[in-house]
Amino acid sequence: MFLIVAGGAIASAVGLVVRRNPLHGALFLVANLFCVAVLYLMLRAEFLALAQVIIYAGAIMVLFIFAIMLLVPGKAEASPDPLGPQRMLALPFAGLLGLVVVMVLPGAAARQVPAGPPTGVRTIGQLLFTDYLLPFEVTAVLLLAALIGALALAKRRVT
Repeated sequence: MFLIVAGGAIASAVGLVVRRNPLHGALFLVANLFCVAVLYLMLRAEFLALAQVIIYAGAIMVLFIFAIMLLVPGKAEASPDPLGPQRMLALPFAGLLGLVVVMVLPGAAARQVPAGPPTGVRTIGQLLFTDYLLPFEVTAVLLLAALIGALALAKRRVT
């Protein structure tokens, strides 16, 4: 399973570098981030896998794609789809990746974690909302200010 997921990560990284279209590159980056999240699951780092999907593949990549679509207006595509054959291969690869994730999750949940300092999601959550609440809130406010600033700069003036 590691070889399949690592191969997917390498293929999506190569696709990110090779593609000229920035939107396609961003989508390859999303695929790469999902592969890295599956690798985290294989290492029994559930919190990192969830953070990878929620923060990077979810929130940040949505902002990237939003910015790309605002700043790089696309041309109207009247010609046939040049990526048609590649799109037919996307569904089997997505199904294979989903199968790998389904096969990894039960094995990761059944394994016993060696004794040591508590590093579970609950412990991290308690620390995040008690000891580190102020840095967490400051980061949230800074990200919100950056988003509002980006939207204000990207807004087109209507004349």
